This record gives sequence, C-alpha cells and structure tokens, in this order.
Amino acid sequence: MAQEVRGVIAPGKNEPVRVETIVVPDPGPGEAVVKIQACGVCHTDLHYKQGGINDDFPFLLGHEAAGVVESVGAGVTDVAPGDVVILNWRAVCGQCRACLRGRPWYCFNTHNAKQKMTLKDGTELSPALGIGAFAEKTLVAAGQCTKVDPSVSPAVAGLLGCGVMAGIGAAINTGNVGRGDTVAVIGCGGVGDAAIAGSRLAGAAKIIAVDIDDRKLATAEKLGATHTVNSRNTDAVEAIRELTGGFGADVVIEAVGRPETYQQAFYARDLAGTVVLVGVPTPDMKLELPLIDVFGRGGSLKSSWYGDCLPSRDFPMLIDLHLQGRLDLGAFVSETITLDDIEAAFERMHHGDVLRSVVEF
Repeated sequence: MAQEVRGVIAPGKNEPVRVETIVVPDPGPGEAVVKIQACGVCHTDLHYKQGGINDDFPFLLGHEAAGVVESVGAGVTDVAPGDVVILNWRAVCGQCRACLRGRPWYCFNTHNAKQKMTLKDGTELSPALGIGAFAEKTLVAAGQCTKVDPSVSPAVAGLLGCGVMAGIGAAINTGNVGRGDTVAVIGCGGVGDAAIAGSRLAGAAKIIAVDIDDRKLATAEKLGATHTVNSRNTDAVEAIRELTGGFGADVVIEAVGRPETYQQAFYARDLAGTVVLVGVPTPDMKLELPLIDVFGRGGSLKSSWYGDCLPSRDFPMLIDLHLQGRLDLGAFVSETITLDDIEAAFERMHHGDVLRSVVEF
C-alpha cells in the first residue's frame, strides 16, 4: 500500500524549496523502498533547484543518503528488509558492453526505479539523480542500494553516495595515486577535500591544496594536505612547480570545473603526469589549449565520473576503513539539520560556510 511521507521539493526554477507530502508507492519488480536516516546537502541539489540540470520540475531533492531497506519488490535478491544501505545513482546493469568487458564502473545503461513518486494531487516528481532522498522514505531501483556495516553512523555513510566518493575515487580510481606520488588538488570544497583524503589514503608523499579561501585551505590541511596555496594572490602553477622541484605534480585533480582552473591543472603537472577533471563544468564552457602542448607533455587527461567507483566494491571498503580509523569521514560533516532547514543550508553552502550539511531523520 502506498505511503505518505514528508519530503523536500523544488517546485520551479530558483523558487524556494518547500516541504510537501510525498506519496511513495510499494516497490515493484527490481525496486526497493528505503527509510532514509541521513542525507547530505550536495551542490548538485542546488543545481537542480536552479534549473541547471534540466527543467523537469517539480524535483524531489536529495541523493547523498544512507538508510534502511523497508521493503523490496519481486526478483530482488541482493538486499533485504532491515539492511543498512548507502544509495547510489549509478545502478549498473550487468549487461551493457562496459559491464560485459569487466568495467562496470563505466556502465552505459544505469537505471532507476520505474514507478514515480508523486504529490498528493498526483503530480509526478523527478527524483534528483534518480533517488530523491530529502524525504522520510524513497523508492529506488534495488541496484541503487549498497549494503554496508550497520554499525556506521548514517550521517557519515551517506556522504559516500556522491561528493566524498567522487573525490576519493578521483584520486584512487581515476588518478591512480600511488605511494610517494606528488598530488595537487585545485578547489577545496567537499569533492576536492575528499580527493585530498583519498590521496593521503593512497600514500601520496606530498599533497598540495589550492583554493582562494583560507578557511577551505585550513580544512584541507586537516584532511591531509601537506602544503597549501591561496591562488587569489599567488600563481598556482608556479607555486605547485616550486613545491615539486620545478617539475610539477604527478597527479593534478581539478575539482572546480572551470576552463581557467583546468588550464592551471594542465600546466601544473609533471611531464607524463595525469590531470583528472572531477569538477562539473556547465554546458557552455569551452577549453582552449595548444595542441602541441597536449602532444608534447604526454601523460593522461582524464575525466572522473562519480570517482569511477563501483559501489558494491568501494562503499563497503571505505566504510571499513572509516571504522578502522583510517579514513575520517566524520570530518566532512559540518552540521546536522532537519528537512525544514534545507533552504538555509543551500545559502551556507553557496557562501562556503560549511563543508557538508547533513539532514538527519
């Protein structure tokens, strides 16, 4: 029987979010209903609210979440009621050419729940990234649920559902950061700081954090940066080269998503080094680089999509590292809030006052 719960919707472009009654249907084949315990306030949700993703309003916001499986539909075998799960927005199909070649993190046919959640009047909702977790309960494809150790705090577990996983994965999976490497991270928001934490986890010898906000640089140091550069008053490329013997970093991770910072990343890497783009650009942005420099400097220019993660592999592993005290996921949580505080949380995030606000239920 369908359930009515409280959830946060974005009714129209740049309109304030509001709490509404959401109708959640029983799970159909391959689907699951999850009782949400915590959900991070991610910049992607703000993009949805601003109309920066598409115009399929109204949106049911929220996607960076952890919770408990309440019920499952026919054919679901990987999770069961009572399982503690992290939600992911790339449920792999297992059948596309990427999956069949043993590269499921590149799955070209990821999927979501087929049924729609609605408002009480029947208006269909578009769940953010196919999840919609700023709600007491949500309906997802069962493949979007990844079972993890139930002893973990939901407030930190949910962060792996998007930003923290994107950053850690950009360093470990996409950038292949290894022991003794030099790494520079440009942009020290949640994703950039996660890339710093991932680089430290991988054994990087030198981790250079670059930002224009001294508050963010101070946080980056706490998460593992060995050096900081305020690029508001210092040339970032020259500073990174100076800190790496004049050569540039082995891996440079761009976590801003702008042409100017990407160019900095390109020229701040060592010969045959790697640039990883994990910052999300807007559709109108264009990049111009001398092709001779692309050819002559060698190395790799990579994009990192969700940290090239495989949730079934990476989420449990990172949760275990957190529980062992080797990965401080709690450092990313600036504050815990309620559903009614989300509009104010967007403002604090926009002004750089928080690393992550987390809604607790």
